[in-house]
Amino acid sequence: MKRLTLSIAAALLCILFAAAPASADFGLKDLGIEFTEADGSQATQAGSHPYAFTTKLAVNGKIAGEEGMEFPDGELRTLRISQPTGMVGDRDATPHCSGADFVTINQETSKNACPDATAVGYAAVRISLFDGIEPGDPRTLHVPVFNLVPRPGTAATLGFVALKLPVTIDVGVSHSPPYNIAVSLADSPQGGQFLGSEVTIWGVPGDPSHDPFRGSCLDALNFSEDPVSQGTCKTSLAPRPFLTLPRSCSGPLTSHFEASSWQSPALVSGDASTPLGIDSCSELLFGPTIAARPTTTAAESAAGLEFDVDVEDEGLTSPTSRAQSDIKKIVTTFPEGMTVNPSAGEGLGACSLAQYNAQDIGVAPGVGCPEDSKIGTVRVDTPLLQNEPLEGSVYIAKQYENPFDSLLALYIAFENPELGISIKQAGRMEADPETGRLTSTFEDIPQFPFSHLALRVKTGPRSPLVTPSACGRYAIEAELTPWSGNAPITATSTFDVTSGPNGSPCPGGSRPFHPGFEAGSTNNNAGSYSPFNLRLTRSDGEEEITKLSPTLPPGVVGKIAGMARCSEAAIAAARSKSGREELASPSCPADSRMGRTLAGAGVGSSLTYAPGSIYLAGPFRGAPLSAVAVSPAVAGPFDLGTVVIRLALNLNPTTAVVEIDGAGSEPIPRILAGIPLRLRDLRVYVDRPDFTLNPTSCDPASTKAAVFGSGGGAPVSVASRYQAANCAALGFKPALKLRLKGGTKRGDHPALHSVLTPRRGDANIGKAVVTLPRSEFIDSEHVNNPCTRVQFNAGNCPKVSVLGTARATSPLLDEPLEGPVYFRSNGGERLLPDVVADLHGLFRIILIGKVDSKGGRVRATFDEVPDAPVTKFNLDLYGGKRGLLVNSRNLCAQKNLSAKLTLTGQNGKELLQQPALKTDCKKKKPKKG
Repeated sequence: MKRLTLSIAAALLCILFAAAPASADFGLKDLGIEFTEADGSQATQAGSHPYAFTTKLAVNGKIAGEEGMEFPDGELRTLRISQPTGMVGDRDATPHCSGADFVTINQETSKNACPDATAVGYAAVRISLFDGIEPGDPRTLHVPVFNLVPRPGTAATLGFVALKLPVTIDVGVSHSPPYNIAVSLADSPQGGQFLGSEVTIWGVPGDPSHDPFRGSCLDALNFSEDPVSQGTCKTSLAPRPFLTLPRSCSGPLTSHFEASSWQSPALVSGDASTPLGIDSCSELLFGPTIAARPTTTAAESAAGLEFDVDVEDEGLTSPTSRAQSDIKKIVTTFPEGMTVNPSAGEGLGACSLAQYNAQDIGVAPGVGCPEDSKIGTVRVDTPLLQNEPLEGSVYIAKQYENPFDSLLALYIAFENPELGISIKQAGRMEADPETGRLTSTFEDIPQFPFSHLALRVKTGPRSPLVTPSACGRYAIEAELTPWSGNAPITATSTFDVTSGPNGSPCPGGSRPFHPGFEAGSTNNNAGSYSPFNLRLTRSDGEEEITKLSPTLPPGVVGKIAGMARCSEAAIAAARSKSGREELASPSCPADSRMGRTLAGAGVGSSLTYAPGSIYLAGPFRGAPLSAVAVSPAVAGPFDLGTVVIRLALNLNPTTAVVEIDGAGSEPIPRILAGIPLRLRDLRVYVDRPDFTLNPTSCDPASTKAAVFGSGGGAPVSVASRYQAANCAALGFKPALKLRLKGGTKRGDHPALHSVLTPRRGDANIGKAVVTLPRSEFIDSEHVNNPCTRVQFNAGNCPKVSVLGTARATSPLLDEPLEGPVYFRSNGGERLLPDVVADLHGLFRIILIGKVDSKGGRVRATFDEVPDAPVTKFNLDLYGGKRGLLVNSRNLCAQKNLSAKLTLTGQNGKELLQQPALKTDCKKKKPKKG
């Protein structure tokens, strides 16, 4: 914000006509500043308008020549004075003298044509000699100081004429905190013998008491120590304050002086302080108000922000009143539910601390804050710059590389090349880690009065904020702290949310939850490898997604043979990394990668999408395997870490359907580092080459899922139709080998050895019916103690219920599945107990064979065989005392002993065979001839 320094740095150079030798001891001395009242006492009241402000300055001098004359040790070239913090001036308190009038100089009087109403004080310039005067003691010249039309690049310009030579002084604002008024004089003409100056600027130039020394009434050719009046120069000028004292109380005020000489570019410096400090701050008024609202009245929608601060400060422009305190700190608390919008991350840049520090007038593009980090604008109106508001931009600061070392921060930058003003202000943003509620803090705000501040955060689909999710009235609250040191005040502004998202009706007491769900193979050719994709969506205004428990269609299985696993250490490492670290160096091995994810977060039509990967990992929460979704949470300039979600992965033991156990899986996070994710679109691509295998059944099926919402109610069941194609093109011709081993006589109990070998590339077996020859019966005495279902489920079957063993080898697994074969009761549904193969390994698969008699022959029917490829299946039943089967006749007396096999493929094809049943009967040796 631009304030005028109208404390003009005093030292104004007078050009003289004779030069004197100078040494290298150029320096400043006798520095002083003083605010005074009309009676000469010190002006100390905060926010008051002093009668005058005087700046004193002298340079080092030496005595030289026969006449013992004083000369400066170097000729002044540049001078810059940083005035006391908080002192401000109003450049429009008087009219402005035009450049033409300023340089129109009367050669006899050494006065210019500036109107008397433009005078704001006078300067006393001390010089050692000048034309027409006998050498001797230094002389003092008094000249009026005028308020000129500001030069381009300056906030204000002051000037005077000394010995017919116009001298201008630029008044601006320093470009770094605390943004004091700065007065500067550059490249003073050489040849002068300037020894010092005393510049007096009037606090209220329109005060009639200044009329005797106003403008043309000041004798500019009188060399007395005090100014000499040549009359009374009355004006119709309204008594508007030109200077205002700081509105904060502290010890003596300080000005900092810097100067250089023509003989040496090295800067010399010094400080000067007022005799007394500023007091009476407790009497200052302070009453800013705010008006704040999002740019939409729809619930849970992308929103910008309109934030206005208004200050009514009549004392700033009234000569008889004191100005209010400036705002030192603003802490704004937004209502619950008004949070950061993840949608804003896409395409958003950030301003680094180096770029923020470099932000200034005239910097090259890309040096200061980049354009893509801009999220809004700001405008400030001040009575001190009538009709010339200050305008600037609001930028997103780079996370953890800002003055607060915080995730969220803002930079506000004003730049006005016409006024030469560049002011920056950093603000901290905090988001509650549990709720996302936002609080912004701007402190140590520059001490410049303003009447109106308007901050506008951009609107549109990628606006940085989200409105609350329910209709109602909400409040934005600001705590404003004054520089005066008095207690802060609280200002509140309310706004209404009047509709649901996209203009829909206001949501009721509980939020709806109707997630969308799609799933399927990219190529549904039966028995082929194909990527499998899944997509879950929800609408704005609905409950958020917290968990997903999908079940794949029967026959959609993954080939994990030969795959690596992501270790526990690697998973822990991923959890500890930043998102960018994980992107640069994935924690899990590449050979454990099953696919990728794409998560869309935010509200409205434009989401921010973050890619991730899915890896195969080991046991988790009782499941034999797990899927690990690793998602670097990087969105635009923000890195919220790496989200790791572990999913319990299992096969249904009777159907071999792939299931992800929602209860045993980790939830999807709803908030990271205080930013609610608002997950709207989750896409999963299981696209590892030759990994996901399609079914060999073309029966209609579906991908199912239980989706859990943030409301805590029962999960919503969703499904997506699935059907493989071209099943009829698959062959089907498994081969079965049977052998009875052991006793062959009637009453013996032989063991049964069977090997089923499907062909690679054929349809998988869907149903199998095996009918034994009439020679084999079930020995009822050996099945009188079957395993009950309760015992089976508890893994506590009696040993006598074990009939044998089974073993299944699959190209999808590194190791076969094997386990015991039980005689298990079926709850009275059938006369005979079932034959149950309980296969264990990486997964558990249970094959149930229903046993009955068909035409006097023992028959076992396996109705539900999983649609999964098997290269070999072995089933062995014990013989002897533990044998299930008993010979009803002598096997060796039988010819063409065979079983009957009916196999049905998953594609519906049926195969009938009568495989020979081999025995241990010895072949008779032929007689010798």
